Amino acid sequence: MPTIMEAIAADPSLKTLNKALGIVTGVVERLGQPGSYTFFAPNDEAFARLNIDQVLADAGKLADILNYHLVAEKYTEKEMDVTNLDSMVTELGKSLSIYLDENDIMIDNAHIVKADIQCSNGVIHIIDNVFLPQHSGWYETMA
Repeated sequence: MPTIMEAIAADPSLKTLNKALGIVTGVVERLGQPGSYTFFAPNDEAFARLNIDQVLADAGKLADILNYHLVAEKYTEKEMDVTNLDSMVTELGKSLSIYLDENDIMIDNAHIVKADIQCSNGVIHIIDNVFLPQHSGWYETMA
């Protein structure tokens, strides 16, 4: 079974993420080592909505963004059901909210495109949006 890092490298829909991870070595090391992680992997379409050249040029900001997609516990899609869990703390120290949107699980501002990619050191959920730490909690202020 591949590690999270190996699974990301092998998935053709995660090329931009793989490139971004190559810039931030600390996250790559964690995703390649034993553990029990959940990684929310933005697909290429999600990254296409950002000014990716600007994001990739700032290694510190990129590290924050990538750590905001990593949770140090393994959660399957079923385990994230809002009746059991309404948030999870990321490696950045900020929480991601979990809620239902027309019976689909939403993680912050993203839908899960492909769930439960099992890896030797956790699980990957491919998502359709990039979590941005500076927008953390945007959904809570909307009324």
